[in-house]
Formats: sequence, structure tokens, C-alpha cells
Amino acid sequence: MRLLVTGSAGFIGSAFVRMLLGKSSPQKASQYEISETVDKVVSLDILSYAASTDNLAPVEGDARHVFVKGDICDAELVGSLVDQYKVDTIVNFAAESHVDRSIISSHEFARSNVLGTCSLLDVALKRHCRFAQVSTDEVYGTLGDSGSFVETMPLEPNSPYSASKAAADCFVRSYFETHKLPCLITRCSNNYGPYQFPEKFLPLTITNLIRGKKIPVYGTGQNVRDWLHVEDHCWGIYLALAKSPWSADVYNLGGFGEVANIDMAKKLIKALGKDESSIEFVEDRKGHDWRYSMDSNKAQRELAWKPMWKLDEGLAHMVDWYKSNQQWWDS
Repeated sequence: MRLLVTGSAGFIGSAFVRMLLGKSSPQKASQYEISETVDKVVSLDILSYAASTDNLAPVEGDARHVFVKGDICDAELVGSLVDQYKVDTIVNFAAESHVDRSIISSHEFARSNVLGTCSLLDVALKRHCRFAQVSTDEVYGTLGDSGSFVETMPLEPNSPYSASKAAADCFVRSYFETHKLPCLITRCSNNYGPYQFPEKFLPLTITNLIRGKKIPVYGTGQNVRDWLHVEDHCWGIYLALAKSPWSADVYNLGGFGEVANIDMAKKLIKALGKDESSIEFVEDRKGHDWRYSMDSNKAQRELAWKPMWKLDEGLAHMVDWYKSNQQWWDS
């Protein structure tokens, strides 16, 4: 494989690059068996506020890896990288992903998540590359107290962020239906793990607790999320690359770890030896989805995928990482 990985200096993209090049967390690295030969990984990232080349430090010096700072909307740059490094597969992680920021202003989300994806699709079509789109469970909307998202459900996004991701997914599908471009889409539940930017709920909670600050919890904290370790997510993406028929197939990747936000906060409070006086309930987010739950049976059946990290084990590992890497998140 010769891959162009966009958004490679972000949380999930960098984890994928580290996995491909054998630098996953030592606890699980031996279980992620990259069976296909990885000849070249070209990392492309614009290095916005939530990305850092520090996330790729574990693969520094690997001759198979090259990092390029650039914009996915720059079709000329992307095309030149595909040509120069003989890329056969584009994996698109590049996205604005913070829901709160999309509520304040959606313009950058439309530019990066929709127009950026379209630009990459055009390059893939002209250069005869395969295209993999990394998406989210949020495109399905919200669930009540029961049921799970399945791949055949209609897309009903409720935030500007999820609307931009749903639009990108539709463009990917259209390029298969119109042009027969080999492509696939993966949709994940909430990711967690090392190197996650501290504006997100779990790393914000951990870093605030370490610093003795309050942790904000929206509304009553009863909204439910399905938690997936970032390395398990990346493992599912790799298996989709290796096993999908590339006919616009969609794979849900869920963590089998549904937890209400207030209960997740309490788990982290306990892990860090604090007390529940650290919790500060704040005004609920606009359009806050009530519950996410992923049916991952298709990925288990067709890709032989399953998560390696148990939730409590993964949370303990994440807490230890943030305690040991304060310089990373302080910066």
C-alpha cells in the first residue's frame, strides 16, 4: 500500500499513521497485525489549532513516512503528492470536528469537511486512486432510549458539524455511483485515547482534574455516548482497506461502551482521586443529541473486526498518558 493520509497530525489520523508503521500503544501493538505491506505513508495536514507534528513523533525517522504541511482544498498540491509518491489509496481524516465551534460558525466546517472532501475525490478520480472517508455516527442524528444505528439508516444530522460530515459522505457515495470510483466510508462512535486535543470532553475532564479545576457537564449529564478507543477505530479502518469490495460500502465502528456523560465524568473523577464537587453543570448545548449507539455487526461479520480495548482499561491508560505528558497538553 502507498497511502496519502489527510489530517494525519490530528488525534485520529496520527493514531492511524502510528498503527500502520507499528507504533501503536505497547499494550496492544502486537494484536494489530498489519498484514499488507506498507511501502509509503504520505501525511498531509494543514496544522490547524488541534493538530501537531508532535503527534507523529513516534514515527519520526521511519523511511516509509513523509510529512507535508498543506491544505486538502489545494488540488494541485494533493495531485502532485499522489504523483510523486505513487499513491494508490487516499484516506481522509481531515475535518473540523468540534460541535460547539460549528454552532458558533459553520463556514470553516463546510469548507474543510465538504469542499475539502470534494477536492480529494476529484484528485482520486483523475489519478485512479481508491478513496476511504472517515466519518462519524453523528450523521445518523439521535436515538431515544433504545435501538442502535445501522448502516442503512437515513442520515439525519442535527448540528452544522454532523451536517457537513453527512454531506461529505453523500459526495463519496455519488462518486461511486456516477464514476465507479473505488471508495468506502467508516462511521465511528466517540473516540478516546492519547493525543486527543483537550477541548473534547474526556481530555478536558482529565486535564481540568489534574489542574484542580471544575469539569463542565452539559445539562443534567444524562446524554449517552458509545466510547471507542482510537486504536480500535484505526484497526477497523485498516481492516476495511484490506477487506472491503470498495463499492461505497459503509461500516459502523462502535465501542460497545455506552455510558452517560455524568457517569463518565464520575469514572474519571475516581481514577484521579478527586470528588464529585469537581462537577459543574453548565447550560446544555443547542441541539444536543440524546443518545448514540452503534450496531457494528456488519464490520464484525465482513471485516472480522472487534475492539481490543475494554473501556475501563482504555480509560486508565488514557489517564496515565495525560498525567505523564503534561508538557504535550500544556503547549
